[in-house]
Amino acid sequence: MDLTLARQVFTCIDNTTLNATDTAAGVDAFCRRTLEMRIEGDKTVAAVCVYPQFVTTAVRVLQGSGIRVASVAGAFPHGQLPIGLRVAEVHRAVEDGADEVDIVINRGLLLAGEDNAVCDEVAAMKEACGKSTLKVILETGELPSPTLVRRAAQASIDGGADFIKTSTGKISKGATLEAAEIMLQVIAENVKINKKTIGFKAAGGIRNPEEAIAYAQLAQKIMGAEFINNQTFRIGASSLTESLYSLLTF
Repeated sequence: MDLTLARQVFTCIDNTTLNATDTAAGVDAFCRRTLEMRIEGDKTVAAVCVYPQFVTTAVRVLQGSGIRVASVAGAFPHGQLPIGLRVAEVHRAVEDGADEVDIVINRGLLLAGEDNAVCDEVAAMKEACGKSTLKVILETGELPSPTLVRRAAQASIDGGADFIKTSTGKISKGATLEAAEIMLQVIAENVKINKKTIGFKAAGGIRNPEEAIAYAQLAQKIMGAEFINNQTFRIGASSLTESLYSLLTF
């Protein structure tokens, strides 16, 4: 295993707790444990990702640590609410202190051929983010063709996504290298056209270091080695964080 790349991946993790049983006390403990996991002296994961109602808890615990607070919002994980309600949830998460917001596209709109509507909804939630980072989840496991994955990626980028993300982790089919490759190719194409790099996040079912490194290697192949930093590359993780930390501090 490439331990140098594994260390880079660790600093790109969004350590995630999105359970129906989450509580404020549990999120507090989760954030404190995340603070304890440091490699090479003082390197940490990139962010902690929580439900909107726990943003204030995460902000309080992580304040001053350099670990960003991410919140899912916008009717996660289905995206099936009127856009006004989705925007309001994004705005509330940002008001409560979220540095980053992970939303999901309305796949029904995409499947109906309404790519412009998908773009417009992403744009509305991007505006609600203000200066916070917007990560847009495609839920590629519900997009049954490479063409749909490509269309979803492009509509999200056109709407102002700062990152595009594979999956919510809430359906049986999570991230795949095949979908990731298409998304990274769309990012590369947009860099050539617009001279702006969009970030990529793999999430959903990535449970061991070998799988995480495979996504980093794919991103390196398409985007170059410099892409593997927490400004442009993320891995959504829960159990992976502990296993990768154990590997790197053994």
